[in-house]
Amino acid sequence: MTNVVTGFAVIVTIIAIGYVLGRRDVLGPTGPLVLSRLAFWVASPSLMFHTVAEADLTAMVSKPLISTGGSVLVVMTVFAVAGWWRGWSTSYTTLGALCSGLVNAGNLGIPIAAYVLGDATLVAPIFLMQTIVIVPVALTILDLAGHTATVPLWRRFLTPLQSPVTVGSLAGVAVAASGVAIPEPVMEPFVLVGSMSIPAVLIVFGISLCGSSWPGRGPDRRPLALAMALKSVVHPGAAWALGVLAGLSRDELLAAVVLSALPTAQNALTYAIRYGQATTLVREAVLVTTIASLPVLVVVAAVLR
Repeated sequence: MTNVVTGFAVIVTIIAIGYVLGRRDVLGPTGPLVLSRLAFWVASPSLMFHTVAEADLTAMVSKPLISTGGSVLVVMTVFAVAGWWRGWSTSYTTLGALCSGLVNAGNLGIPIAAYVLGDATLVAPIFLMQTIVIVPVALTILDLAGHTATVPLWRRFLTPLQSPVTVGSLAGVAVAASGVAIPEPVMEPFVLVGSMSIPAVLIVFGISLCGSSWPGRGPDRRPLALAMALKSVVHPGAAWALGVLAGLSRDELLAAVVLSALPTAQNALTYAIRYGQATTLVREAVLVTTIASLPVLVVVAAVLR
């Protein structure tokens, strides 16, 4: 329990530093953008590459994925059924479902897995499932809904490769599967550059909290409340139930529930803006679930540790 509290204290402290930097405008208007691009294009892919390359693949594709992946499908299905029942549009329902189940594995997931769970590779299975399966399917549905120009089928299958973090993870999987040991002088630059990922992401997140308006005041308040309840309560609850049924160990169950309690992925907003649908719902869902995730994660860690 001490390690969990220490891990959260480290994360909260760095987020607070980012908030102070944002309030005082130390980095200027382009500072957060530069930091986020550095993390997205360079640091996070390097971190995922060297951690996955040195990981045991049999441990990555195992019973915990039943809990983490299955719980994603559960909450997204619930939102989809609610959207059908309420008569929401296909695009709106699809993006709302992403708000309910798409976890922020690439940003907050990496530091939380590293500092709280002690292993950054734990986030790789659910991250790869999202980027290789869930996101391409969702984008295909949005394309078929007619809100963007027709995209060739072969390009939809290449959607995951547009993310450098996905490419870094897949490259790590290839190295791990090959059994080839990369020499230390070659791997060390990835380790060094990857070490920038966690503090950069947390500082940017802290800066992003400055000036945020209070959500839930517009016509999206009911779908927002549903997405928040599914993401912050039902999602980790479903992960726990599926993990118990799958016979996960105590540590595996903790990791699965913690990862499922992560907030809505910020990539969902990118898709909403791209398709011009549900932007307010997605923006507010990202903010609300991110704020709610900290107390939820603390409770989960305290109960299951």
